[in-house]
Amino acid sequence: MDQLGKRSAAAARLDAILRHLRPARGAAPAPIAIPTSAQLSAVTQPGRFCYTLDNDVLTTEQRQFYEENGYLIIKKLVSDEDIERFRKEFVRICNKEVNPLGAMIMKDEMLRSQSVLPEKVVNKVQDFQEDEELFRYCTLPQVLKYVECFTGPNIMAMHTMLINKLPDSDKQTFRHPMHQDLHYFPFRPADRIVCSWTAMERTDRNNGCLAVLPGTHKESLKPHGYPEWEGIVNKLFHGILDYDENSPRVHVVMEKGDTVFFHPLLIHGSGVNKTSGFRKSISCHFASSECYYIDVKNTVQEDLEKETVEIARRKFNASSLDLKDIWSFRARLVQGERVNL
Repeated sequence: MDQLGKRSAAAARLDAILRHLRPARGAAPAPIAIPTSAQLSAVTQPGRFCYTLDNDVLTTEQRQFYEENGYLIIKKLVSDEDIERFRKEFVRICNKEVNPLGAMIMKDEMLRSQSVLPEKVVNKVQDFQEDEELFRYCTLPQVLKYVECFTGPNIMAMHTMLINKLPDSDKQTFRHPMHQDLHYFPFRPADRIVCSWTAMERTDRNNGCLAVLPGTHKESLKPHGYPEWEGIVNKLFHGILDYDENSPRVHVVMEKGDTVFFHPLLIHGSGVNKTSGFRKSISCHFASSECYYIDVKNTVQEDLEKETVEIARRKFNASSLDLKDIWSFRARLVQGERVNL
């Protein structure tokens, strides 16, 4: 089958999935019940915490830290065994032994034309929600136990990524400019969205660990665009426009299996990988299923919508896709009931 035929087949499969996802006109979506993993506490502290829900998982000190800083690290949350399984599945995807429906296999722009092993070119597998092995990450009980503290019991996995940060060239093509993840998301409220980001090996300043600006989750969504850097910038690597490079930042050093949970308005990014190895991480943005879609037209997200839809229409050869279709395809219920998203 030629490339056009493959894209047409993918578009047909996507259309079938989307028609299945869309409720009948005038009908309410049927609730899906999945047991919850963390129980909300009956003890409430009204007005004290804005960014976490009352629960019996986080300590008061952990809630206060997230309240003030917008992120929280949980040590050794994901096992070495699970991480090795995710690593092997990544290699299988790179070698085209499996081809998850809808996944975006993103390659480094500087290495596309060179003859190197696939896993040394692929820098990201995005939207792996149809790959059951990688998607296990989004259903790990120990992860969902913490996610529920931010989203509540009805949890959707909205955006999935396995990042393979390559050893960088002098062009520094795989550093990610400082940005806010909410820039990419057409759903709200922001406080019921959280990212779970797990280090698949030790991450530090040498191999391009996360850098965050603590407390910026309390700010508004800022205009984003492509940075004015020399060399090639990878697709959709947007950054905050007019960002002050002198802003104080914290470099988040993590060991293998450590997981950081952070707010979608927290300003963060990552530096270059100055080592000869590959720095891998796996992540998912979760949201309460009670969140709702918004219209981003005439907002700071409008240009992002146009670019995202254009990429998806080209990938699936489907001219009628819109932004909500794309997110409906990405989203999967992992706990509780599907309410809105």
